[in-house]
Amino acid sequence: MSAYLFVKLLHNLCFVYWLGGDLGTFYASRYVTRSDLSPQARSTALTIMMGCDQGPRFCMPLILPLGLQLAHMTGQFSVAPVWLGVAWVFCLGWLALVATLHFAQGKSFVPALTRFDFYLRVVLIIGLLALAGYALATNFILAADWLAIKLGIFALLVLCGLIIRMRLKLFGSAWGELMSGNDSASVNQTIRSSIASCRPFVFLIWVGLLANAAYGLHLIN
Repeated sequence: MSAYLFVKLLHNLCFVYWLGGDLGTFYASRYVTRSDLSPQARSTALTIMMGCDQGPRFCMPLILPLGLQLAHMTGQFSVAPVWLGVAWVFCLGWLALVATLHFAQGKSFVPALTRFDFYLRVVLIIGLLALAGYALATNFILAADWLAIKLGIFALLVLCGLIIRMRLKLFGSAWGELMSGNDSASVNQTIRSSIASCRPFVFLIWVGLLANAAYGLHLIN
């Protein structure tokens, strides 16, 4: 297997685990919100939901540099190799940050690191949208318009993830109350409405992933 085919395989695997993990997360969330189930059963569903969600969380920082690597290998990403290296270092650092937040749950530094992760993604979204817009306007850096569009869609996927995170703020406190024995109608309504408010953005992520997959197939042709 050539280096190009190996990178393409990894890129495709990131797409598969991102979309597949999202589907699993979505399905498990339906049981998290069911007030007719016991708190223990709902807690198990939440554990499954969070486990499925790790696939997308880990694939997001990896799919970007793999895509840029493929574009560089095919001459579509016209930058000096050092800038490709910068992209890899940044994204691997981002991956390490995501892994730390996952495996260090409960540590005192996690809230500060979570805020840092949030603002890092804001900077990434702005930077990628600016790069995509500049490339579309000038045909510089990214040789093909569809590649710039893919980059812009990826930035919007990250944005959808941030919106979902913000909409789940009330979920955390309500879930804590549920696990403490407060199975009231208001607590259950907060849990249901928090997750329901995220679903449109989950659907947008699926559409964006499928659109980027379709653009990726264009590269083969």
